[in-house]
Amino acid sequence: MELSGLHLLLTYQCNLECEHCFVWGSPWQSGTMTLQNVRYILQQAEDLGTVKWIYFEGGEPFLYYAVLLKGIQEAACKGFQVGIVSNGYWATDVADALEWLRPFVGLIQDLSISSDLYHCNEKLSQQAKNASLAAERLGIPVGVISIAQPEATNAASAIGQLPVGETAVMYRGRAAEKLVAQAARWPWERFTECPYEDLRDPGRVHVDPFGNLHICQGISLGNLFHRPLREICKRYDPDMHPILGPLLEGGPAELVRRYDLPHEERYADACHLCYEGRRTLRGQFPEILVPDQMYGVAEG
Repeated sequence: MELSGLHLLLTYQCNLECEHCFVWGSPWQSGTMTLQNVRYILQQAEDLGTVKWIYFEGGEPFLYYAVLLKGIQEAACKGFQVGIVSNGYWATDVADALEWLRPFVGLIQDLSISSDLYHCNEKLSQQAKNASLAAERLGIPVGVISIAQPEATNAASAIGQLPVGETAVMYRGRAAEKLVAQAARWPWERFTECPYEDLRDPGRVHVDPFGNLHICQGISLGNLFHRPLREICKRYDPDMHPILGPLLEGGPAELVRRYDLPHEERYADACHLCYEGRRTLRGQFPEILVPDQMYGVAEG
């Protein structure tokens, strides 16, 4: 496995509690990286030698501004290209947004702002507009990520890293509980592949505050705080992985068959079937289907 991107989930905490959130972000979530954690992860990425991009995400990374800024400074000093994904809550007006973003000038190559009806009452929030305008004035590349409502029929499907523009809901994380009632459902047997992640050669993975290396939210390839990133990548064998192997062979439907999982007849999408199957399997694979935060059992 040759990684070109490493996405740091700086925190599971968020000022919002969006119904479509993969990681169950909320004000009550727990799990935040220390600066020491960030430095260790950056060193691991540097030692690997193939990583080009470092992203800082959440939750909402701006909640821990000092760690975010220092981490980005050190990532840039190591020669990484750097991006941030944020909901832009801090951009109360353009003047304020300029001050929040000014320290990042010359350090980041992408600022992605999430803005849709899950984040605000308008499709494009005023905060997103303020953040975008401030970034443009400062010469920071900026884009808006927007997730369509479940009933939308013209949203594009997302492939890997969410593209800029409106994309379809993926029914994993909180969406698997909060949004499936509004979605059309399809026979479970039709979900014979993972349409969103490249499980054989992912290119980029996420690392969370506990060191879990996620190929998809809630599927860990190992723990970066227990084993070096170089070793995890070298030993990566997706066909032998107890979760990824079935998914590669026949998608979430094969995961159900392989482990004889209880299931409904119809699901909203492949993520929905996969996520529900993984929740059933957590007791059997406690070191792979982690952490509790990704499965909505660590809030409150």
